[in-house]
Amino acid sequence: MSLIPADNALACVAALFVIAACGFLMEKTRIGALLTGAVWAILFAILASNLPLPVWVDGQFGLHPLIPQSSSGYSFVFRYFVPVLIPLFLMKADLKKIFFETTRMTGAFILASIGTVLGAIVAFSLISVGDKTAAAAGVFTATYIGGSVNYAALIEVTGLGESDPSFVSSATAVDNLFSGLFLAVLAILPGVSWIANRFVKRDHSEDTGATNSAEASAAGEEANTTGKITAASLTYSIAFAMIVVVIGDLLTAGLTSLVGDAGGNWRYALITVVALIPATAFPKTMAKLHGGYEIGIALSFVFFAAIAAGADVVSLVADAPLLILIIGILLSVHGVVTFGLGSLLRLSLPELITASNAAILGATTAPALAAAKGWKDLVTPGVLVGVFGYALGTIIATAVYQFWPG
Repeated sequence: MSLIPADNALACVAALFVIAACGFLMEKTRIGALLTGAVWAILFAILASNLPLPVWVDGQFGLHPLIPQSSSGYSFVFRYFVPVLIPLFLMKADLKKIFFETTRMTGAFILASIGTVLGAIVAFSLISVGDKTAAAAGVFTATYIGGSVNYAALIEVTGLGESDPSFVSSATAVDNLFSGLFLAVLAILPGVSWIANRFVKRDHSEDTGATNSAEASAAGEEANTTGKITAASLTYSIAFAMIVVVIGDLLTAGLTSLVGDAGGNWRYALITVVALIPATAFPKTMAKLHGGYEIGIALSFVFFAAIAAGADVVSLVADAPLLILIIGILLSVHGVVTFGLGSLLRLSLPELITASNAAILGATTAPALAAAKGWKDLVTPGVLVGVFGYALGTIIATAVYQFWPG
């Protein structure tokens, strides 16, 4: 039992939005800024569904959590919010611009993506998590190629969100921990002379517009939010996202009729492809749609809160040590492949650091680190390959999940 009853779906979804809002508020505080808003939303949701408080429920006083661990409201979030996230993030993912304006950086990012795939294969081949191995391999491949939008999609594809929310909450917490540590490692690599001397030297100091790390942090959003957000632009963005999902579902149904139930697992990959077509074919028109990125971020926070609400604290803590070892192996292989092969392919250390950053942490931190290091001509490419990761991550991760042996 909980203060908000499980059968009140609207109240449960309202609680998730309140928790997401608290996550955004925490990001603005000095202490809260040490963690991401998504992590705060997860922590608040876990506390709200697990921490017994003295509350009045059904006419009697007792110890109960604020929200239930399962509700049809959470299922609504899983079913309808997640597919809409993909087109919202991909509305301005012009593949022509990504490939032709950032050739070297695109190559470095593809190399980093290969490193992620190989890392997932090695990590989950060495350490099994039982019947969740294929699903977990797909989920971590997704998050370390594109980020939260791909992570959300694969959680839905694999069914982990509803079948084992404790595992997902542990994975999210450990992922955020290692992401922060990995960013710190990337930041210090240029100062380690015996590493820096093994890479070709290039001057990346040419000014391309973003002159400091604060401007570069905003550049990660600029690819999706260049213009004034109005009620009309928000409506256009949501309409576009929903139409893409409907078309993607029609294609998924057709594929399922041809190949059987396995076709349904390609739903998010097909939605990704459908979203990329107008973004690439009509970039000027799509550039007029503003606000999609912001809506996507907000809905992703609600999604993480829904996942965390179903987590059992005991199971969450039990899963964490094993996941720490798995992610440690995965990121180590990613680093060896990215920087080892990158050196042989004569890519510079700044190019590889920016590409690896975009793959592991996304389109916001990659340009910020590049600007902070003075690599001004890598700021815009860092944004573009980060957006490319949104497009690439779901497709590759779905393939990893589908074709995982056993």
